[in-house]
Amino acid sequence: QVQLVESGGGLVQAGGSLSLSCVASGSIFRIDTMGWYRQAPGKQRELVATITRGSVTNYAESVKDRFTVSRDNAKNTVYLQMNGLKFDDTAVYYCYGRVVGNNYWGQGTQVTVSS
Repeated sequence: QVQLVESGGGLVQAGGSLSLSCVASGSIFRIDTMGWYRQAPGKQRELVATITRGSVTNYAESVKDRFTVSRDNAKNTVYLQMNGLKFDDTAVYYCYGRVVGNNYWGQGTQVTVSS
């Protein structure tokens, strides 16, 4: 199985920056797309950003030009650098990974942006 563990969430003021990390462990051979989703209170979970094994990225329009997703295969880690944070970015952020046709999720890490 695959385990995903997020870290880096916390409280930040609007306009500030935060960096999230997600370390994959377990059966991660041939791990493909990784990335981040988020869920705000009372809202559906939504895409934030994904990155393929070939480093092709996809961003939600709301975070494009502010967030950057990257990965370090040597460390089995995916990152999300968040700049210019807004109050509406407040949510639980979930790490996502796909391995041989299976989807895996982390437990989530809370990001709170104060206005």
